[in-house]
Amino acid sequence: MGGAAAVKGEFMGFRAVIFDMDGVLIDSEYLYLTGIHRELQKKRPWVREEDLYPSVGMDSARNRELMHRVAREPLDNLEFDRELEEIYSLFDDVCYRDILYPEVPDVLRRLREMGFKTALASSTGMEGIRKVLRQCGIGELFDYVVSGEQFRESKPNPEIYLTAMAALGCRAGECLVVEDSTYGVTAGVAAGACVAARRDSRFPFDQTGAAYRVDSLTEILELPGIAGQNDAAL
Repeated sequence: MGGAAAVKGEFMGFRAVIFDMDGVLIDSEYLYLTGIHRELQKKRPWVREEDLYPSVGMDSARNRELMHRVAREPLDNLEFDRELEEIYSLFDDVCYRDILYPEVPDVLRRLREMGFKTALASSTGMEGIRKVLRQCGIGELFDYVVSGEQFRESKPNPEIYLTAMAALGCRAGECLVVEDSTYGVTAGVAAGACVAARRDSRFPFDQTGAAYRVDSLTEILELPGIAGQNDAAL
């Protein structure tokens, strides 16, 4: 089973694979976090990189609250909101193709060739999702795309995954969710799906709810419930 580590009981008979985006398809999270940390420290030297770790996988509303708390700024400080927008704008020119994990296009194509439905469920806003899909040329490899901004609460609330499952016409037990962050793993498990978590030693993610942990998305092709179809497609 390659390098995939099983930590819970196996799910069988998958019909769909639902992916998170940041940290799973693109190596964006550490880029964002270190950039934000660098900019915040210019005026607030007490801000530590680890103070920002909880922001990974957060929706925009929770992220805003965290940034205000870490910067010791009241939530009604609109000037700090504008400062944050300026910081975030520094990432507008990121070339997402350069930080796309190299195995992603092949894994997505293989899954579709094997008959699996595929979806993308990200807490990132839809505009940002479309930009990534466009630059990386992988938009046509997903049957369904959904953003956390479409819901009152994004991850760890499971609604985003339940919505994706319904759109794909699959039950929870027929879906493999691929995540990395604590919030994402929690959401996938709460939705009733089997979760495979991508390891990232740069972050102290709690992935204990995941059924499997992988270092590369290629490893999901070897998981029970996927591998049988993989063999049949060869």
